[in-house]
Amino acid sequence: MIIDLSGKTAIVTGSTGGIGLAIARGLADAGAAVVVCGREQGKVDAALATLRGTQGGALARGVVADLAGAAGCQALIAAEPEADILINNLGIYGVKDFFEIEDADWEEVFQVNVLSGVRLSRHYARSMQARGWGRIQFISSESALNIPAEMVHYGVSKAALQGLSRGLAKALAGSGVTVNSILPGPTRTEGAVAFIAKMAEQRGVSQGEMESLFLKENRPSTLIRRFASPEEVANLCVYAASPQASATTGAALRVEGGIVESIT
Repeated sequence: MIIDLSGKTAIVTGSTGGIGLAIARGLADAGAAVVVCGREQGKVDAALATLRGTQGGALARGVVADLAGAAGCQALIAAEPEADILINNLGIYGVKDFFEIEDADWEEVFQVNVLSGVRLSRHYARSMQARGWGRIQFISSESALNIPAEMVHYGVSKAALQGLSRGLAKALAGSGVTVNSILPGPTRTEGAVAFIAKMAEQRGVSQGEMESLFLKENRPSTLIRRFASPEEVANLCVYAASPQASATTGAALRVEGGIVESIT
């Protein structure tokens, strides 16, 4: 299968590192003109530099905006008013006991993880619908189905994305615009590596040992028994953004290594 996204413009939020950058690179490798978005100019520039060797690298461009609020989303829209592909990847997480999660924590995680996607999708879906073609994705998590006790607010926000994705797919039924959620599992991003390194130091083990311990203690149902790479997650996202995925919509697409104990 050859995926060709030449002539398509793709916006990837939270794309200066981790899964977002891997998705941006995968889309650019397929020929898309990718818009990288982040809060810091230096990180946006560095991300663009990594795309230069891709098929669509010369077309890649960046926008500096904080999408945690309405003003930042509007800044991105003003800079890039049209898109064929929207990947709502931006997200935050943090370990916190449920009884210590304040209202401000809930508000922050919903503003970043959910409402950023709502605001951007509300804008870009209209023109996609008018053109009769588009792809919208929400990067959810297996934590949407297995709500982690150590960060309930994160899991709830990712579950909200499941409902948002399905509802928007229904609103766009028959339009040629597909909407799907992507469910990664533990993925070896910069943030995850730092998280594991800190735990390894606290427990006096190597990072490799800590990664295995984390999975054994927190995600024992994993079938691949390792963290996925950002590129493995991106591969699914690129397919879902392709013309070949035209009959896939309203779906929760799992790339979580078999953690979820379900055959559906």
